[in-house]
Amino acid sequence: MKVVIPGGSGQVGTVLNRALTAEGHDVVVLTRSPQGTRQVYWDGSTLGDWAGEIDGSDVVINLAGRSVSCRYTAENLEAMMRSRVESARVVGDAIARAARPPGVWLQMSTATIYAHRFDAANDERGGLIGGDEEGVPDYWAYSIAIAQNWEAAQERAATPRTRKVALRSAMVMSPDRGGVFDVLSRLARLGLGGPVAGGGQYVSWIHDHDFVRAIRFLIDRDDLAGAVNLAAPGPLPQREFMRELRSAWRMPVGLPATTWMAEIGAFVLQSDTELLLKSRRVVPGRLAEAGFTFGYPDWRTAVADLTPRHRGRG
Repeated sequence: MKVVIPGGSGQVGTVLNRALTAEGHDVVVLTRSPQGTRQVYWDGSTLGDWAGEIDGSDVVINLAGRSVSCRYTAENLEAMMRSRVESARVVGDAIARAARPPGVWLQMSTATIYAHRFDAANDERGGLIGGDEEGVPDYWAYSIAIAQNWEAAQERAATPRTRKVALRSAMVMSPDRGGVFDVLSRLARLGLGGPVAGGGQYVSWIHDHDFVRAIRFLIDRDDLAGAVNLAAPGPLPQREFMRELRSAWRMPVGLPATTWMAEIGAFVLQSDTELLLKSRRVVPGRLAEAGFTFGYPDWRTAVADLTPRHRGRG
């Protein structure tokens, strides 16, 4: 099949491109910096020659959007919103204009859409959408608004012949350089992977192999549309999450960090503490109901696979 991946040059796109290409599929990446014959230029906001790649394709997987690995300034938050909404809108325009539109459009979203909570897990049916939680920074609500507008842009697209799925994805864990597992592993090996602000906040994640398998599953299941959580069924508190990671790297010590220490670290890394402090307790309700089985349902099993792959990368 032909798969078009707008914004497919990042970590998640690399994971998908590698897996789907290895299976013999024709994968075309739309990117602002094309390299190679199967990468095509687009600007993420206006129609162009790239739209011809979507016409006649089987699947579109839109991953485009400004990275969240940055300081959450007003300017950067606006860029996150604009890049996500505009890319979803223009992909929808291309599909709507196609003489032979794809059968399915998988649109990246985020598990961050759910509320910061500790008491229960969020699934697609009963999960709480965030934005009005008490005791959290006001700007966290903007991340929720980004996710809601991102999904709304896909919903508004007039694509009656194309099934639409919004991928509410947790962090995709792969051994690739620069990915979240790489960054967290570096902290763990330096002895800095201790609990942050007590470590009670939940971490949701998905192993890269399960992410790819879930994408294939959603492509094949014509009965699944709308929002789908892509997260392993075993979210766990940050202190336990990092303890397992340190154990896999044989690092017995993990220095704890207070909230203000996390603020300093985030500033140095040009990141934001929301990524560390928000409790993302998300479970894959619809995938489980549809019969999807995870190869790596718990973090300990996932780490046991990811760590040696990360070592072997060098």
